[in-house]
Amino acid sequence: MKAAVVYKKGELPQYAEFPEPIASNENEVLLSVKAVSITNLDKGIASGEHYSSENGNQNGFIVGSDCVGILENGTRVYARGISGTIAEKALVEKNRMVVLPVGIDDATAAAIPNAVAGSAMALRFRAGIKPGDTVLINGATGFTGQMAIQIARHYGAKKIIVTGRNEKVLQSLVELGADEIVSLKQSEELIISQLKKIHQNTPFDIVIDYLWGRSAELILSVLKGNGNFTPKTRYVSIGSMSGDTIQLSAQILRSVDLQLSGSGLGSWTKEEVKLLFLEILPEMFLLASKNILKVNIEKVNISDIEKNWNAEVSDGKRLVVLI
Repeated sequence: MKAAVVYKKGELPQYAEFPEPIASNENEVLLSVKAVSITNLDKGIASGEHYSSENGNQNGFIVGSDCVGILENGTRVYARGISGTIAEKALVEKNRMVVLPVGIDDATAAAIPNAVAGSAMALRFRAGIKPGDTVLINGATGFTGQMAIQIARHYGAKKIIVTGRNEKVLQSLVELGADEIVSLKQSEELIISQLKKIHQNTPFDIVIDYLWGRSAELILSVLKGNGNFTPKTRYVSIGSMSGDTIQLSAQILRSVDLQLSGSGLGSWTKEEVKLLFLEILPEMFLLASKNILKVNIEKVNISDIEKNWNAEVSDGKRLVVLI
């Protein structure tokens, strides 16, 4: 079969022939793949830089961690891969499949799940979002950040504040449900001043952070208390696009009711992952099929995988490989 194969970590995937996977037990099923989204997770695993990367395989390995495809009985599903998924065939787990609703196309269905896991899981399980909460999304101009805005609103957020550097996309986020915009291209003084004013009027109940780095330090400095009672803020780190480490003052931790946690592979419980497939993803697929949940995608063919793997996708779009 044809597949996107990495022969050495750090190299670009090659469009090549690769042996078709074979199911080894009753929990595995072969899927005819139709669409796969390229995510930062997939790129990190392919390069060996993500913490979940496995040891290298001398015969190469197929990239891609999930997909949309068709079962032998004709049922169209989204599924997590056991084998790599950017291929004509992939092995998937029976208990990690979601039957897709009528009205959602393959590319849209493939683009949604990673972003849902990167937003809904944090909002629902780490932040415990409640109707009426005020949510700050740090780094909302990316694909997952745009999804987070819509999902936070769907979960009942009263007010949503967004930050980002892409001015064009930042302004468009109002259409997705953002109430206030904070540009990270301003001086640090202006960023802090704007965030402090918003926080004083409507305290941040939840911070969803895709950037970390210096912007996280600025937000945490805004949360710092002065000895009086403070509202509780649930701060969830999801990504580190602006840096993997920060300096965190002990005074901030002592002066504010702060819950600091992370959301990602390894942090979720088995029950939470089970609910992702049984409840969260089916609901989000249905919203997308009704055009309530909006996605911004760019499509490429698997045969062009090498030249498109590191392509710059503009304006927070998600790149989807069609097979």
